[in-house]
Amino acid sequence: MVKSVYVASLASSMVVNLLFMIINIYVGGEWSLSWSSKAEAEAEAVSEIACSGHRRAYLDGLVGDGNEPVCECNTCYTGPNCSHFIPHCTADADSGDPLFLEPFWMQHSTSSALVVSGWHRMSYSFNDNTLISQHLESLIRKLHAFVGTAVTQDRYIVFGAGSTQVLRAAAYALSLANSSSSHSPTRVVASVPYYVLYKQQVEYFNSEKFKYEGDAHTWRNRSESDASTNVIEFVTSPNNPDGLLNKAVLHGPNAKTIYDRAYYWPHFTPIPAPADEDLMVFTLSKLTGHAGSRFGWAVVKDETVFNKMVLHMQVNSIGVSKDTQLRAFKLLKAILEEGTQIFDFAYQTMKSKWERLATTLSLSNRFSLQKINPQYCFFYNKVRESSPAYAWVKCEKEEDKGCYAVLKAATIIGRKGNVFGSEDNYVRLSLVRSQDDLDILIQRLQKLVSEEDGAISM
Repeated sequence: MVKSVYVASLASSMVVNLLFMIINIYVGGEWSLSWSSKAEAEAEAVSEIACSGHRRAYLDGLVGDGNEPVCECNTCYTGPNCSHFIPHCTADADSGDPLFLEPFWMQHSTSSALVVSGWHRMSYSFNDNTLISQHLESLIRKLHAFVGTAVTQDRYIVFGAGSTQVLRAAAYALSLANSSSSHSPTRVVASVPYYVLYKQQVEYFNSEKFKYEGDAHTWRNRSESDASTNVIEFVTSPNNPDGLLNKAVLHGPNAKTIYDRAYYWPHFTPIPAPADEDLMVFTLSKLTGHAGSRFGWAVVKDETVFNKMVLHMQVNSIGVSKDTQLRAFKLLKAILEEGTQIFDFAYQTMKSKWERLATTLSLSNRFSLQKINPQYCFFYNKVRESSPAYAWVKCEKEEDKGCYAVLKAATIIGRKGNVFGSEDNYVRLSLVRSQDDLDILIQRLQKLVSEEDGAISM
């Protein structure tokens, strides 16, 4: 009886305290913030700093003499508020920094804003003793179902620090799966032109488990005839750099495939069907533009491969930052709540960029672009063209074999074709950077094309 009275008294006290807390927070018909008010005020103050539309100031960014945040300007802009244009600066079309999505999030600041307490998720693990947020995993499955980009039913999901770490974990797991049949290192291949990270990781880590062997096509007959050769093929689809929806070249019991689906979103390509491969890798950076958050994931069919990837993540980094997972959760939640808005914005932005570039180079007899056939897109329920992240530019003339040098002389920096295992008469130009970057790139290309002999005039 005494115990019952004590419990009732305690419950009553908790209710009264909760009511006082609510009354203290809700004052004068408005909600009054407590611990988060200073953080909110700091974030609002930084967001109001005017940078003339040529980038932003950041709370953790550059500071002025008075220790206050100052503008960090886009390429070719300078000055206290980024208003001064540098006329002869170099057009930066090298990196895949997805700044083209920054305006979308500025328009959706309320739904994407995040305030984090100082005591948020201080433990290594979540309450279920795992390293991944179950709520975030659920959102990822819902997002794939909504957009139609991947089959996730009866599949496992692994988190990593960007697709970079996930790709490494996938190669590690598949090399162990192959090791029972051979003591020689697993060969790693990709079709030319390939994303250079696959080669860089194998060579940098210099593991006895792997050996990079270059173009997948050279291994087609060999891997199918040599029972002792274990091969992992990276398939980038859409491909970086040319945007093509690649498929695996190698098949057979000793051939394992990792599908890099970083760009498999309506921003960049028609979605002809949900991807349904054994191991598929995605990244937040090319979905939302938040490359700096470093969050990627894999959708895995085989439980053994999944467990090996999880083990790799545990040993390598003890999982992904809880702060990163929280931000990814907030962003994906905002995307799903707002329907097709981010995809509509991103597709129209990339479509416009691609059309401007294609129109400019269509007047040239010196440069050409990759050809990508239109396909039916189930997300938009229509046949549509691709709007690729990169232009794969070819210098057509014999004397322009060093295409990178040709463009550099015109103050345009791209990425050399040989970086992707291709010839030097190719250069990759990035279209995912800011609108300022694209405008400067188009200006430089228009000038270059206008100086050609026999160029078509508009």
